[in-house]
Amino acid sequence: MSYTGPDFDPPPSRRFRRGPLTVALAALVPGALLGWAVYATVGGSGDDEGDASASAGTSASASSLQPSSPGTPSPGGSDEPDGSDGSDGSDGKKSSTSPGATSPSASAPLGTGPLRGKVVVIDPGHNPGNFRHTAEINRQVDVGTHSKECDTTGTSTDDGFSEAKFTLDVAHRMRAFLEGQGATVKLTQDDDRPFGPCVDERARIGNEAEADAVVSIHADGSGTGNRGFHVILPGSVDSGAADTRAIVGPSRELGERIAGNFVRATGNGPSNYVGGGTGLVTRKDLGGLNLSTVPKVFVECGNMRDSKDAALLTSGAWRQKAAQGISEGIVSFLRG
Repeated sequence: MSYTGPDFDPPPSRRFRRGPLTVALAALVPGALLGWAVYATVGGSGDDEGDASASAGTSASASSLQPSSPGTPSPGGSDEPDGSDGSDGSDGKKSSTSPGATSPSASAPLGTGPLRGKVVVIDPGHNPGNFRHTAEINRQVDVGTHSKECDTTGTSTDDGFSEAKFTLDVAHRMRAFLEGQGATVKLTQDDDRPFGPCVDERARIGNEAEADAVVSIHADGSGTGNRGFHVILPGSVDSGAADTRAIVGPSRELGERIAGNFVRATGNGPSNYVGGGTGLVTRKDLGGLNLSTVPKVFVECGNMRDSKDAALLTSGAWRQKAAQGISEGIVSFLRG
């Protein structure tokens, strides 16, 4: 996601705590740090190693799983990026779902698998139709600590591949994986409404589903040279409609497990521009986290504005690895 607009304001300047993530990930996910060591040695996916650290900007292993929705690119990277005019490449058909209704796309409950009885909500950041509804997404909503815009259009690569298309594709791949593990999976949106949902409704969908875990999928819009993923964790907030105190601990555990599995599955390392090299960032300004009453994190899978990260984000094969890494982190968290 770009750090412009709702939930995307630049984080205040501060020193990030350098926690013992190396030890934590080694304990949580055997082999995760080995994957990062390989990435650091060979550059990962054929890229050059050793990108210089930049100042803080804006913002698995191979699987045979296929996406669960017709029309979703298969893991081969053959799909073409969106046009620069903001088109999402869809046929323009929408359901009659009211933009203000809380009606997430949900899978049927599955009877078998280790996640039987578990509910996972996947929040694909931004709606492909947002750019057609600027007045609606610019309206202010209450996020507990303050008010901000309902949503944004998100960012895109220089070639026009949109964050909204990226997040929906990864969400479909995650849904296929998690349903295969027996979970009931709900999406906050599936390009089945004209725009949105707003950030407050995104949180409400997870809350009303009594989700065991919620993950919001994004890609950043930072500067060239800023590379890598990071997981955004909720800070402790108790203000207005926001009270995250009960979810801070479990959300951190969820985020750590996702970070470790993401490294292992993709071979890509943590952000070189936020998080102090830990791949974890805590924020108190995001409505999607502030208003959540269930464990929730955001995952910024890479930086769309850096050409090397963009080459990964536009690859169907890499998106499959990213989806598997995030999903395996969720499974690890839910199984304990």
